[in-house]
Amino acid sequence: MNTRKTNDTVSSGRGRLIKWLVAAVAAVVVLGIMLSGCSRVSTQPDEVLLHYAGGTFEAIKFERCINPSSGATLLGPGDTSYSYPYGQRTFDFSGTGDAESKPIRIVSKDNVEMSVAGSATFTLNTSCKTLQQFHEKIGLKYRAYNDDDESPGWNRMLNFYFKQPLDRAMDAASQEFEWRKLFNDPAVKQQWETRVGQLARQFIKETSGGDYFCNQNYSGSGDCGDVALTIQKPEPPKSLVDALASEQAAKAENVAQTQRNAKVRTELESIKDLVGVLGPQGAILWKAIQDGKVEVIPVPQNGNINITPRGRG
Repeated sequence: MNTRKTNDTVSSGRGRLIKWLVAAVAAVVVLGIMLSGCSRVSTQPDEVLLHYAGGTFEAIKFERCINPSSGATLLGPGDTSYSYPYGQRTFDFSGTGDAESKPIRIVSKDNVEMSVAGSATFTLNTSCKTLQQFHEKIGLKYRAYNDDDESPGWNRMLNFYFKQPLDRAMDAASQEFEWRKLFNDPAVKQQWETRVGQLARQFIKETSGGDYFCNQNYSGSGDCGDVALTIQKPEPPKSLVDALASEQAAKAENVAQTQRNAKVRTELESIKDLVGVLGPQGAILWKAIQDGKVEVIPVPQNGNINITPRGRG
C-alpha cells in the first residue's frame, strides 16, 4: 500500500472541507449582513403601501403595492415604503378646531363678501398604477405619505388640491346669484350648490391632472366618481343680517298697520251707513247702546215704568 498517496488524499480532502467551511461561514456572514439591512412592514385596514426597491448603489424603481391588512412583508436592504390612506377621507373647511381649513370667502353677484363652511368627502384612488402616479407626481412633492391625514404634508397637499379649486368654484358660482337670494331663498341655494359641485369637480381634476380623488364609495375599479360636497348656507356680514332683520320687521309692521287701517275704514263705512239710516243723533245713540253706555229699559204693555236709580258706590 502507498502510504504517501493515502496521506495526500486525506490532506486534499481536509483542504476541500476547510474551503467549504470558509465559504459557508462567508455566506452566513453575507446573509447576516443582508438580513440586517432588511426590514419588515405590515399594513392596517385603512392603509396601502408603495414598495420601492434600490437605494445607494442601484437605481430606485417601483416594485409593488402592498394592500390593506397585509401581514409582515420583508423589504430588501435600501428598499423604501410609502404609506397612503385607504378608504373615505374628508377635507373639512368649517374652521373648527380640527378642521383642515377656515371657511371659504366668496363674493356674490352684487359684490357682497360672504363666508361658506363645509366639507369635501372623497377616497384617494389606490388602484396600484394610479397611486404610483399620484405618489411620484404629487405625494413626493408635498411629502403627503407615511402618516395619517393629520400630517402636515397631507394637509398641505389637500389645501392645494382641494382648497384652491373649491375657492375658485364657489367664487365662480356665486357671481351668478345675489346675496339676499343665496342667504334667504332655498331654491336659489340649491341651484348654487349644484353649480358649485359641477365646477369643483372640474377644477379639482384639472388641478391634480388625473383621477386621484374619487367618490367616497369608490372601491378601486370602474368609474372613479365625483367628490361629495356638503356646503352650508353662505353667511353675509353681521351688519347686513341685522339690517335685513330690521327691514323684515318694518315690513311686518307695515302689514300690521295696513290691516289696522282697513279695520278703521270698515268701521267708518259702518258709521256712515248708520247715520244714513238713523240720522246723526240716532247713530250716536246706537253707538252708545252698543258700547253699553246707555241702558235700554223695556216698556210694559200697561205703560207703567218704575225706575230705580243705580246705587252709588
